[in-house]
Amino acid sequence: MSKPILAAILSCQGLKLTENEKKLFSAYNPLGITLFSRNLQNENQIKSLTDEIKNVINRDDVLIGIDEEGGRVSRLGKAYGKSYVSAEILGQKPLKFSKIHATLIADDMLKSGINVNYAPVVDTKTIPESPVLSGRCLNVNQNKIVKYAKAIADTYCQSAICPCIKHLPGHFNILKDPHLEKLEVISSLEEIKNQISYQKNFKKYPLAMTSHILLTAIDDKFPVTMSPKCVSEIIRGYLEYDGFLLSDALDMHALKGIIREKAHKSWDAGIDAVCYCGAKEADMFELCQEKRFLTEKALIRFAKIKKVIHNTPKQNDISGLRQIYDNEFSKMSNMEYQYDATEVLHQMLEKGEKV
Repeated sequence: MSKPILAAILSCQGLKLTENEKKLFSAYNPLGITLFSRNLQNENQIKSLTDEIKNVINRDDVLIGIDEEGGRVSRLGKAYGKSYVSAEILGQKPLKFSKIHATLIADDMLKSGINVNYAPVVDTKTIPESPVLSGRCLNVNQNKIVKYAKAIADTYCQSAICPCIKHLPGHFNILKDPHLEKLEVISSLEEIKNQISYQKNFKKYPLAMTSHILLTAIDDKFPVTMSPKCVSEIIRGYLEYDGFLLSDALDMHALKGIIREKAHKSWDAGIDAVCYCGAKEADMFELCQEKRFLTEKALIRFAKIKKVIHNTPKQNDISGLRQIYDNEFSKMSNMEYQYDATEVLHQMLEKGEKV
């Protein structure tokens, strides 16, 4: 009889698993593991780490996720010494370059043993932009966001990489960073629905991530990730999304409480699985001890993710596509975004700050 799957995607500290991580992952069977810059050195090391994770957890459907949007949120590209442009740049180019972008990233992921990309970002670009979303939005025009984001997501699916649509229901006009502080949107329910109606176009994709936004018109106490009302009425209801719902990082300061409390409130709100990025063994042990496993509905949704990652990848001329991509974007290689919020948060945790 197979073990139940822990409703959490966890993380690890370094370039290989510690003995305690091996014991924890083996015993509690997490849904998957997210990798960050601290876990990535080169192709051989990354493949060795992902093989180790899969062997320790001992499932053929372990989710190995990463943030590889391009631009300033580029984990794998940096480890491989490759350059991937931001969504903002892609959104200004012909659609074919977004498809090439996703094809090249998918190829790197497959070689590395990674099967989930936390992309594309479907938030609407605002002017001025919030620091957390600068460069990460495809466009200010929502029709173009739908067109480009679907092209990227479809390309990943064809390449046996599961895309994660993020963030539902968006960050609106917030000019603060949810990694570092609480975010509050005071728009009316009608205004909220008008601003996010375009996101109904992403309801067919099997995986999506929530935003930690407090929508006061719906729930003035809990942010979306922890709000049963926002999850049921906005994401599952108005946006008609019935895919697998993953929380954004529990570590973010936009969510208040200790990790265990944040996780409980998220699960109780209807989130299928939580995402924990800090790699603190004590926090992960507490999460595991809660023994919250995928529900029957979550397992049905998970089956759709498995169908994608078990696809036979579409064959492509990678070297030819890389040449086309580099020729188009070589002059933009110096357009770097220095602020990577998730890595900044990890550095804060390393210095001993509590979340």
